[in-house]
Amino acid sequence: MAGTRCSWRILVYQGDASQPTYDPWICMAAMAVATERIRIGTTVTPLPRRRPWKVAAEAVALDHLSDGRFVLGVGIGDPGDPFMEGKSPKVLAEMLDEGLELIDRLWSGERVSFRGKHYRLDDVRLTARPVQEPRIPVWVGGNMLVPAVRRRILRWGGSCAYKGSTDAPQQITPDDVRGLLEDGAREVKVSGGDPAAFAEAGAAWWGRWIAPMGAEETLSIVREGPPPL
Repeated sequence: MAGTRCSWRILVYQGDASQPTYDPWICMAAMAVATERIRIGTTVTPLPRRRPWKVAAEAVALDHLSDGRFVLGVGIGDPGDPFMEGKSPKVLAEMLDEGLELIDRLWSGERVSFRGKHYRLDDVRLTARPVQEPRIPVWVGGNMLVPAVRRRILRWGGSCAYKGSTDAPQQITPDDVRGLLEDGAREVKVSGGDPAAFAEAGAAWWGRWIAPMGAEETLSIVREGPPPL
């Protein structure tokens, strides 16, 4: 019998194999049924890594489990991700755009046939529809200085984008938020900086990054609530 060589990879948080890492979609389902008011979402799902019809169905399930509190944040992912099979940023961007179009059409509950460069569907229907109307909010991640990312933000209405490259990040400013809103964005989520200044500029959401730590330590931070404005 011929042997097969297998290469095993594990999912870890920012390269730290000492931290246990769990499937985020399973965890969000648990969060959805254990809470009543907080919004739950991804920032971000690397959509080209996943089959878009699978993401569409999982997002609808989470929207129902949370009674309409789910947000889908998306991006192209990291081109260096071993699960991306060495695809270029251009190809990942094409897959992201096609995937979003497919997801939006599947959320309609209508039959969908699709012929794209990367995905094809023949007369497929997702019978469960989202709770939220007209659809689950879509937040687009990526570098907001890249024209294609900005166009994507305006197409889908939501932004959880950063500014600058990952190796040379820049702080998003209240003027950046105003610019996105003036161009037609509907929801902007930011991190860092002055929460009050961002709120005045029209940002809908301000995020705080919490490093991996014990459950009680994490809960103590969450219970502090939002920053004063």
